[in-house]
Amino acid sequence: MASRTSSPPRGSSKKNSRSSGGQDRRPQQQRGRGSTKRRPPAPPPRTGPGPFTRAFTALGRGIAAIWMGIARMLGAIVRSIGTAARDLDPEHRRDGIGLALIGLGVVVVGAVWFQVDSPVTHAVAEAVSNSVGLLAWTVPLALFVAGARTMRNPEANGPLGRQVIGWAALAGGVLGIVSIANGIPKPSDAGGEGIRDAGGAIGFGVSKLLDDLLRTPYVTVPLLVLLAFFGLLVITGTPVYRIPDRIRGARDLIIGTRNHEPLDDQAPEEPATRKRGPRGGTGSDVPYDNPLVVGPDEEPTVDTGARKGKLKKAAPDEDTVGVDVPAADAARADEPVELPPMTPLPARAEQLALSGDIVYTLPADKMLREGTPHKARTAASDAVVARLTTVLEEFGVDAEVTGYTRGPTVTRYEIELGQGVKVEKITALAKNISYAVASNEVRILSPIPGKSAIGIEIPNTDKETVSLGDVLRSNRARSDHHPMVVGLGKDVEGGFVVANMAKMPHLLVAGATGSGKSSFINSMISSVLMRATPDEVRMILVDPKRVELTAYEGIPHLITQIITNPKKAAEALQWVVREMDLRYDDLANFGFRHIDDFNKAVQAGTVKVPPGSERVLAPYPYLLVVVDELADLMMVAPRDVEDSIVRITQLARAAGIHLVLATQRPSVDVVTGLIKANVPSRLAFATSSLADSRVILDQPGAEKLVGGGDGLFLPMGANKALRMQGAWITEKEIHEVVQHCKEQLQPVYREDVTAPQATKREIDDDIGDDLELVLQAVELVVNTQFGSTSMLQRKLRVGFAKAGRLMDILESRGVVGPSEGSKARDVLIKPDDLDEVLETLRGE
Repeated sequence: MASRTSSPPRGSSKKNSRSSGGQDRRPQQQRGRGSTKRRPPAPPPRTGPGPFTRAFTALGRGIAAIWMGIARMLGAIVRSIGTAARDLDPEHRRDGIGLALIGLGVVVVGAVWFQVDSPVTHAVAEAVSNSVGLLAWTVPLALFVAGARTMRNPEANGPLGRQVIGWAALAGGVLGIVSIANGIPKPSDAGGEGIRDAGGAIGFGVSKLLDDLLRTPYVTVPLLVLLAFFGLLVITGTPVYRIPDRIRGARDLIIGTRNHEPLDDQAPEEPATRKRGPRGGTGSDVPYDNPLVVGPDEEPTVDTGARKGKLKKAAPDEDTVGVDVPAADAARADEPVELPPMTPLPARAEQLALSGDIVYTLPADKMLREGTPHKARTAASDAVVARLTTVLEEFGVDAEVTGYTRGPTVTRYEIELGQGVKVEKITALAKNISYAVASNEVRILSPIPGKSAIGIEIPNTDKETVSLGDVLRSNRARSDHHPMVVGLGKDVEGGFVVANMAKMPHLLVAGATGSGKSSFINSMISSVLMRATPDEVRMILVDPKRVELTAYEGIPHLITQIITNPKKAAEALQWVVREMDLRYDDLANFGFRHIDDFNKAVQAGTVKVPPGSERVLAPYPYLLVVVDELADLMMVAPRDVEDSIVRITQLARAAGIHLVLATQRPSVDVVTGLIKANVPSRLAFATSSLADSRVILDQPGAEKLVGGGDGLFLPMGANKALRMQGAWITEKEIHEVVQHCKEQLQPVYREDVTAPQATKREIDDDIGDDLELVLQAVELVVNTQFGSTSMLQRKLRVGFAKAGRLMDILESRGVVGPSEGSKARDVLIKPDDLDEVLETLRGE
């Protein structure tokens, strides 16, 4: 921990400058005591004691000086020992306390149980017997239990104060009952033998106090029982409402089974098989559910020694200026943290309702490689701590760097302020901090959510690779068996970020070219392929670029071929709307509110079709629609695409249909207000401007991301974006996963997804009798690729009002774009598609 730099007292700089440089123009009697111009008065004449008295006085002062010197030396030694103890790792300190308790228990065993003959054991036996009386033999057991709990479960034990209160309450209640059972003997009875044969001095004090107040054991004993019970609850950290869970956990531990809900001080176990209800369930009955999966995580803590003890300052060095890294820590600074071995995901085989009697096996987790081992501390991060400390000292800010948490891409440095220091003093130094650390991508959090500290996020010079395999093998991903759970990456603190797509329920992804948007799409689709069978999740992939998603062609999860034509994509979205309406019809007819409840009832056989109907009910799979480039769709058919997206995002959550919209141009004409209002979850990668960040996140921040998968995730219901490093999957891994899925099952496509809707044969009312004129205007505009009202006036020989009306009709049919003042309108139809547009206008 960097040493705290105290700010100078207010006004001291003015006084110093006055005393050193300028002259004080105030009169002599108005100058302060600190003025250097004031002369001391003349000493009075010496009328002190004689030489002998002065000699004795000098001797006394010498003895006092020697005594104070010895005292200071001993104090320095003691303080150095205390400082060394504080510099110990907290785990080592807890181990030392636990071993001390066990050692004390061994001494008490020799004194009380075996009555060893020695002065120490005699004193210990006397103290224990006088304190606890008859229960002196239980003191070693209590010491052994307390020592073992301190070393084994320090998190469950809690702070020292809680343990003292718990053990004191337990001892007071039990010993008080023992003392009442023996008649509450006084310490003076039989020379002290009375309390030794009862509850000792502790039991006498507790029982005598209650007996004097209440004067009846029928009230005193129940109160003491409650006191002992309270102490037991405090020691074990068990609230009253968790008592049944503790009893069930103890029962399961005794008979050799595990409860489904782990105890607080036990790590959750991975089930032998992946148990989940039909469709996995979205937890629709849980209020205000969070899309982020919160659960156990085997990732090591990324806190550095700076968080546990202050960073030591030393003389400037060539490598780490201002930070004294111990030799042992320096040797281990760049060593990666050893991650625990990853156990493979349990194999699962399921019958597919979509393809008959076929066994489908999920891809093996070995297909996804491991990423870069995590480094909790590096010399580069220590050097940044030194630079931040130097900036704070140079500008006289009473603050200190208390530690940092290192993520794969950025490191968050925590700064705590001194008493009375404004937060604005740190945020005002943003440019100076960027200059000191040689990075223009510094992000300041004031404060860090959930902490009384300011966070400064600075990119790492030695970045780490986050593998999708590591994210999916983490305990956080394995704890939730929902088929729509996907691995996103790692956060700034090194923890895995896993989210449930069904709870988002729709996601908007944006970022500039090369920011990691396509990598996220690949990781998301691969996560679904790794965890879900085709009867659980079906997908529609829209890839106008024609190169991003071609690797997934032919997987059995597809409900149609990968769509590359923007116009067919608009038709596919309209099909999704019709599919959503059909699902809602079933939910309404059979009395369900969510597709998960309907699927459970269908699999349980409790849903019956009306008599005479030949329909065979089957569970509905989740439908995931991924649009890789929304801007291309909005250029071709903006109204149809926007209407379909808005209708899907407004209603499709309960129907099990979820949208993922991605674009590299997050402008207001692509991500319209209606789309933003109905897509609650956002994921922003590095953007080129502040305006783009505000469009996608409604707040700044994305323009300061470093790219390469560095993103800000704003899930539904969150008011603060979570910074994360997106997971990475290689093309080889994608190929292996896709090949495995294709070998298991062939896709079954639906032809009606991209088929155009049957158009009405009657002419629309707004065209009326001007159909031929409209057709001529369409031919003229499409062939010339120039949309202008004045051109229609000249070529078709019509007035300005008629030409303007024709242009409005062309805009409503998606032939030309909206008006942009005096500029010519954009033509959205190519000459190759002219015949199809004309047939549509004729109603054929």
